[in-house]
Amino acid sequence: MSDGFAKQLLQWFDQNGRKDLPWQHDITPYRVWVSEIMLQQTQVSTVIPYFECFMASFPSVQSLAEADLDRVLHHWTGLGYYARARNLHKAAQMVVADFNGVFPSTVDALQTLPGIGRSTAGAICAIAHRKRAAILDGNVKRVLARVHAIRGWPGQRDVAEQLWQLAEQHTPEQRVADYTQAIMDLGATLCTRSKPDCESCPMKEGCQANSLGNPTDFPGKKPRREQPIRQCLFLVIRNPNGEILLEQRPASGLWGGLWVFPQCDDESDIKTTCSRLGCNAESWQLMPQQRHTFSHFHLDYQPALIEARHNSTVMDSQGLVWYNPASSLEVGTAQPVRKLLQQLM
Repeated sequence: MSDGFAKQLLQWFDQNGRKDLPWQHDITPYRVWVSEIMLQQTQVSTVIPYFECFMASFPSVQSLAEADLDRVLHHWTGLGYYARARNLHKAAQMVVADFNGVFPSTVDALQTLPGIGRSTAGAICAIAHRKRAAILDGNVKRVLARVHAIRGWPGQRDVAEQLWQLAEQHTPEQRVADYTQAIMDLGATLCTRSKPDCESCPMKEGCQANSLGNPTDFPGKKPRREQPIRQCLFLVIRNPNGEILLEQRPASGLWGGLWVFPQCDDESDIKTTCSRLGCNAESWQLMPQQRHTFSHFHLDYQPALIEARHNSTVMDSQGLVWYNPASSLEVGTAQPVRKLLQQLM
């Protein structure tokens, strides 16, 4: 299978591959990098409008490096996994400061930048620099695990090592950029997670999972663990001008750097929390509880609508700001915060 793998895949790609995605035009290391980061754990259809908007606002690594982090996070709002955006911003600054604004062209050098792992570095090298480098994103893991019937969860080290060996083995010397796009496309369009279209797959004759008749058993699934549930109140504090008080999260950790509603554990803490923020809360209205799911836990949050008695003065330097939901202020907000702000407009 190894000798013909790339050839078969490229023949399929020439006829059926995706060749008109936004990041496939005007290819540069910067555009490839941003697209690869956005596509991590996010579907192409979701990424396309975000990528186009991001490129319009930050057309070069220099413009991204010079941008305010709040503005970058604002463009990321709704994509989730916000550490990706913070790492993009930091890495752009490093490219400008340490590499004179020119992206490194080796896998090892690219991996010195925050947020760039081995697979993303390989994609940049292969697609932008046309250098032979293997990738192993989620789609590629699924294709290789099925073709070679590799059992086990790819998050396990020994399974990952087997898949990397196969990825290196199959990556050709010629047309490496097309091959890289082709194997990602195969996993995204035919060799899908739940309903693979094996009849249309160019690898069906040599695919061991197809021969076994159980392709969806590969790759192995992550061991299931009951996700814990956390609870909190979102304090939606509104002043007489209709502005909402937002508080900035610390740079690292959950929703790092994003602007969110102040939080407290339960209703008995509302007055104390408001007092800390410089607001008086005499009464409030509790809204229905909602759930936001993270990768490792569920957050059940209940908004508490609070009318501030007077227009308290808070300074941006304190990590607090009065935000007008109808304004165009570009700040990064967490998805449930943005959802509630839209409801209050």
